[in-house]
Amino acid sequence: MTTTTLLLQLIVILGVARACGWLLRHLGQPQVVGEMAAGLILGPAVMGVHLPELHAQLFAKPLLGGLNALATLGLVLFMFVVGLEIRAPGGLRSQLRAAGSVGLLSVLVPAALALAITPALHPGLAPAGVGFWPFALFMTAAVSITAFPVMARILKDRGMTQTRFGQLALAGAAIVDVFAWILLALVVAIAGAGEGHAALARIVGGTVALLAVLYLVVRPLYARLLAARAPDGEPSLAVLAALMLGLLACAAATEWLHLHAVFGAFLFGAALPRDDRLLQSVAQRVEPLSIVLLMPLFFALAGLSTTRSAFVGGALGAMLLVVAVATVGKLAGGWLGARVAGLDGPQSLATGALMNARGLMELIVMKVGLDVGLIGPDMFTILLVMALATTAMTSPLITLALRYPRRRAPAPGGAARGG
Repeated sequence: MTTTTLLLQLIVILGVARACGWLLRHLGQPQVVGEMAAGLILGPAVMGVHLPELHAQLFAKPLLGGLNALATLGLVLFMFVVGLEIRAPGGLRSQLRAAGSVGLLSVLVPAALALAITPALHPGLAPAGVGFWPFALFMTAAVSITAFPVMARILKDRGMTQTRFGQLALAGAAIVDVFAWILLALVVAIAGAGEGHAALARIVGGTVALLAVLYLVVRPLYARLLAARAPDGEPSLAVLAALMLGLLACAAATEWLHLHAVFGAFLFGAALPRDDRLLQSVAQRVEPLSIVLLMPLFFALAGLSTTRSAFVGGALGAMLLVVAVATVGKLAGGWLGARVAGLDGPQSLATGALMNARGLMELIVMKVGLDVGLIGPDMFTILLVMALATTAMTSPLITLALRYPRRRAPAPGGAARGG
């Protein structure tokens, strides 16, 4: 692959992503929905059909090495910021029991439905050699995930971050994502231990050792470094370089352990001291590169990993089933959890709609599953369509549930962070 080809790929991907993001944003959707749609447009199901020669010249498999490397770097940077900003929202501290009911039921209901349909999906859609339970557990993680950043952006755009249901949904999503990432890490560890119990023990032992090093050695070292060199939360270039070295080392460690690099990036961010000033400064420096330039490459590669066969025959039926199960599971689980927490019917339905947003976090889960061989191209395509559909329906469902999109309810305490 030549430098010219890579630059042309970047121009096409960024141009289509920005155009789709602009269009969807003016239709009341988060920009990430447009960028996800751009991935599908650039894939074999759209561009591969209507512009086959151009598609082959730009996106043939031998030409994707540079894009893969840049997209992985984008994921690592993004998950670092996610780990850095993870903390208990104000609503979670003040309403732990209420948030727990929303989070728990938003996992249990879709997970149970996913397990119920897995026997019908596994024979035709699981890759050869992947057993029932690894595939089933991956499906429960994929269906259970909630996109905390997308949810926070929707609430912020609609002026609902201080509503009771908005704060409850944010706190519940934090609980959901912690559970889902732990489950996904377990499934990936099992999948990576194809050689047997010794390999699984190595992965688990290595992960425990990495956590110990992070929290007993790395965290204190960086705490002292930041206190001495960035007391105001503004890291110098030297401190930022030290952060990037630690980030890349942790990402490489989890990749070596046969987990995915995103886990190391997330753990490194989560291990750093909680400092809102540092978070804001790092996010301002990292997110423009990650979100504007590198993440659209990830969406495009996701689209290139799809297959047209998922839109016909039995695979199309499976797609409709997965979308229905994912939607009903999250709506029902979020609604029931909010009712247990004492919200009224419309606010409970709005909570369920928010929990149904999956967005980028779902794509990261799918990419991990595809990379480690837990799912194939057809199931990857099905989950991509599910992520796009459930994220796109979030805002309309909130409007439908509340009837008035700007209606506010009294806040129970301090405002949750918008993310």
